[in-house]
Amino acid sequence: MIREVACPRCGRKTPFTPDNAWRPFCSERCKMIDLGAWAEERYRVPVESGPGDDTEDLKDRSQ
Repeated sequence: MIREVACPRCGRKTPFTPDNAWRPFCSERCKMIDLGAWAEERYRVPVESGPGDDTEDLKDRSQ
């Protein structure tokens, strides 16, 4: 049985096998659109400041 997954870009079902060169994407187009989003920094990982975090000191020094 071939495992199918939803393309992270468009949602279309696509086989998740070594034969699918673009897995987990359905096509090269969806893969390139997603790569472009990463390159343009549209995806962000939220970060919380913790104790001892020096980011405020860095902001003060850059001004």
